[in-house]
Amino acid sequence: MISASFHTPDRTQIGLPTADGELDLRDAEVIGRDPGTDVALLRVTSAGGGLTPAKLRELDGLAVGNLALAIGRPGRSARASLRAIGVLGPELRTPHGGKLDHYIESDRQIPRGFAGGPLIDADGAVIGMNTRTLLRSTDLAVPVATLRRVVAELQQHGGMRRGYLGVGAYPTKGGALIANIEDGSPAQTAGLLVGDILTELDGVAITGPDSLRNALGDRAGQTVSIAIQRGGVAQTVSATIGTKS
Repeated sequence: MISASFHTPDRTQIGLPTADGELDLRDAEVIGRDPGTDVALLRVTSAGGGLTPAKLRELDGLAVGNLALAIGRPGRSARASLRAIGVLGPELRTPHGGKLDHYIESDRQIPRGFAGGPLIDADGAVIGMNTRTLLRSTDLAVPVATLRRVVAELQQHGGMRRGYLGVGAYPTKGGALIANIEDGSPAQTAGLLVGDILTELDGVAITGPDSLRNALGDRAGQTVSIAIQRGGVAQTVSATIGTKS
C-alpha cells in the first residue's frame, strides 16, 4: 500500500472500507519511504481478506479542466472532494532532492487529512497521490509514473538511492563554491579541488547546494560532465556519480 511519507509513522493501523460502510482496521508497517517524493510504502501485517489493487492511469489523455476526485479519511469516515485539474506540469525536482516525472495540480487546496490519499479520474482510476508537503504553499498530486518508479526502488532497497558527489559547498556568484571534499569520494576521484566553483552538471545550472543536490538527483552510477571555474578559468571534468541512500 502507498501513503504520504510525511504523515505516516513507521507502524500504524490502516482502515479498509467494507461493503457495509464500516472500516476494517489492519496493522501495517512502513517498509520504505522517500521524503523527496513524499511516498511511503506499507506492508499489511495482520491477517484478513485479500486486497483489491486500484486501477492506475498514466497522464496520457488527461487534460486541464478534467474532473477529478480527491479521497481522504481525516477521521473514521472517508471523504471525497470534487475538483478540476488545473495544471499538468512537466518534470519537477523537489526541494528534498526527489523527482516527479510530471505533477498534477488541481484548482482547489487539498483538505486536511487527504494527504496520502488518491486522486482519481471520472472512471475511478487513480491518477496520482495527494501531497501537501513537497512544495511550500502548493498542493500537488504525485503522478502514477513516479509512484511506480519510487515503489519499485522502495521494494528493492527500502529507500531511494540519491546521487552523491562528496562535496560540501555554499552558494557564490555564478555557482557553488566547494568548501570541502570527502576522502575517496567521486569528487576527489574526478580531480575536483577545494575552491573550485561548480557552474553546471550535465548542462543543468548550479547556483548553490540545493540546485547541486537536485541536479545529482537520480544520476547515481552515471558519468556526468561538470563545468567549473578554477582560478577564473573555465574547465570541464567528468565524474561518475556515487550512491547515497
